[in-house]
Amino acid sequence: TLTVPAGEKYKTLATVNTLYSQLLAAGVDRKCTIVTLGGGVVGDMAGFVAASYMRGVPVVQCPTSLLSMVDASVGGKTGVDLPEGKNLVGAFKQPQAVLADLTTLQTLPTIEFAAGLAEIIKHGLISNPDLFTRFESGDWSLRPDNTALLASLQDLVTAAIQVKRDIVQEDPYELGRRALLNLGHTFGHAIEQVSGYAVRHGEGVAMGLVAAAHLSAQLGHCDPRLQTRIENVLIHVGLPTRIPASLSSTEIYRAMFSDKKKAGSQLRFILIRAVGDAFFTGEVEETAVFNTLQACQF
Repeated sequence: TLTVPAGEKYKTLATVNTLYSQLLAAGVDRKCTIVTLGGGVVGDMAGFVAASYMRGVPVVQCPTSLLSMVDASVGGKTGVDLPEGKNLVGAFKQPQAVLADLTTLQTLPTIEFAAGLAEIIKHGLISNPDLFTRFESGDWSLRPDNTALLASLQDLVTAAIQVKRDIVQEDPYELGRRALLNLGHTFGHAIEQVSGYAVRHGEGVAMGLVAAAHLSAQLGHCDPRLQTRIENVLIHVGLPTRIPASLSSTEIYRAMFSDKKKAGSQLRFILIRAVGDAFFTGEVEETAVFNTLQACQF
């Protein structure tokens, strides 16, 4: 059993190098299977180790956080961060299996559970309006006595995975439609990076979803009330929706240029027309992005 420190700041090539050495010392060869057990950071990093160690060994993902169950463990993306940005080194490596035990979710801190809900909400915004509207009411607090939530977890996780599965099956290497799964992430990843990863991934996604809706409305792609609706849902489940004023808009904008979706010097965004209708665009002026960053700060 190999362990890694907790947190995005350890999802680095240095940690990966340590894991390579430990695998070699343990005599792990290409007939062995790597089994991941943990959240998204563990799954991303161990998946990349499996993709690259001895040119590839099988991997089984066992996600224990909500975010990793509905997003990070599914779809075959693996990777680590560089100082310049998130997930800039990685590989596509489909797991042999994904084993998700929902009882592990009851061990999560409240904010970690809410962070996973951000990805489920995102999936609803992309292509499942019914999934999104479920979050507009009800009690989403992770408590032992919240039996309604605990009973609905399997259905929620399944619905979110189905959205991602359908898109990934159509576009496994993100040459087209799979990019929609990055709704909110161009803003979110940059916010995380500039915060020194004090902002969790799910929190960054939540802020990014609001920013994407604001930018969409600013460019005339959606009703401005959609931003309010998205923001209300995120607040309802306990997520932050505004970019901390302590983070520089200029630094966030600069960090966006590490985004893998950019084409040359042009940023490209996933925007939204309505709940369940996201789309890809590269036609966004710098002024519009700064307007959104400033409008979405508090």
